[in-house]
Amino acid sequence: MSRALPADERPFDPTPVHTDDLPATPIRDRNIPATAWVEAPPALLGLGDDIDHPQIAYKRRLGPWLLWRAGPARGADARYLAIDANDLGRHFAFRLYADGTGSGIGPSGETHERFRTWKEDLVGKHRASTGK
Repeated sequence: MSRALPADERPFDPTPVHTDDLPATPIRDRNIPATAWVEAPPALLGLGDDIDHPQIAYKRRLGPWLLWRAGPARGADARYLAIDANDLGRHFAFRLYADGTGSGIGPSGETHERFRTWKEDLVGKHRASTGK
């Protein structure tokens, strides 16, 4: 096992990967770019174009969701996209701004201003705690 590297220092590994092979937990020594994902939907491939971060990295699975990020881990604009592994056409985005504010709609239909609550909505915790 290689040593863990900070997120923005992990090299991109262009080895092709299929949906079933995307790991459940974060990869600590490299990044999987969206361009290496064989089944990548078009919505993912342009995720960072408008924020000047065309390189998109796979982060992890959250329940049935595949989480990807365009942009750096901190200090600048980033955009996250959660894609349903069972329906690659179903996805939800969250925009994170350099000042720490953000906005995104989750599967519940609710707009979230915090990345944490958006992620909770993805795995159903938000609906369970609010009754929605």
